[in-house]
Amino acid sequence: MNFFLETIKVLLLSIWYNVESFIYFFVPKKKKNIAGEVVLITGAGGGIGRLMAQEFAAYSTVLVLWDINQEGMKETARLAKSNGASRVHYYICDCSDKNEVYRVADQVKREVGDVSILVNNAGIVTGKKFMDAPDSLIEKTMDVNIMAHFWTYKAFLPAMIANNHGHLVSIASSAGLIGVNGLADYCASKFAAVGFAESVGLELLATGKDGVKTTIVCPYFINTGMFDGCQTKWPKLLPILNPDYVAKKIIHAVLTDQVYLLLPRSMYLIAGLKNVLNMKQAIVLGQYLGAFNLMDTFRGRSRKQE
Repeated sequence: MNFFLETIKVLLLSIWYNVESFIYFFVPKKKKNIAGEVVLITGAGGGIGRLMAQEFAAYSTVLVLWDINQEGMKETARLAKSNGASRVHYYICDCSDKNEVYRVADQVKREVGDVSILVNNAGIVTGKKFMDAPDSLIEKTMDVNIMAHFWTYKAFLPAMIANNHGHLVSIASSAGLIGVNGLADYCASKFAAVGFAESVGLELLATGKDGVKTTIVCPYFINTGMFDGCQTKWPKLLPILNPDYVAKKIIHAVLTDQVYLLLPRSMYLIAGLKNVLNMKQAIVLGQYLGAFNLMDTFRGRSRKQE
């Protein structure tokens, strides 16, 4: 390879993609048609999972809901049907159990068909400092927040690759981009979710399967109850996010094949700064943003909310 020519090519493409981004800032991207697509959402018994199901339903999709909360899924299914879903199926599935994921996935393939949009949304948080967290809770966090992604990809990605058509959606977190005091296990699982989704996305591109898209979602805290008690230091800069707003932004990102979705928009700047600052500067930035104290008043979701 010619180093000079390769470098010129990269520079020209970078300029072109910057121009393209500038154009899209004023001219909205065309949304793809997902009517009839089979959309599987994990953690669909409530929260963002339920709201995404309602949003996807409006596009006449076939919805497959996974959760351990059967009553929650029934309500999600009812709301999705009333919002236009062509069909809704729901299955009890503990995503932390590999064998159960594979078993229920086979059932979905037999009863519904191949999944073409996979949304890995299920997640948990212990809310404990690393040395205070029991081993069992740390293992559960990793099993639900990242290992489940491995098993669902293994189950549903082969059909997408065969058809060169599909979409992989990873609901990660801003805690998958920046470490937070008191969230060691959660941050580890979300950093892993981001890295895993990026790597598989590159594998697909390298093998010519550019019809299988990837969207990685990294929101700040969302007001779903999962992080109840947590307070943001600067509400204007980093607000606790409205769940309906987040769900709508996620579906828009899927419809426009957006690879990275960081919410709020200030997270793009913060994540960029973290990558260019030295360690001492990054620590000062973290203190300024409240990363040292975010979890001090954490309560988490109560049983009544589950």
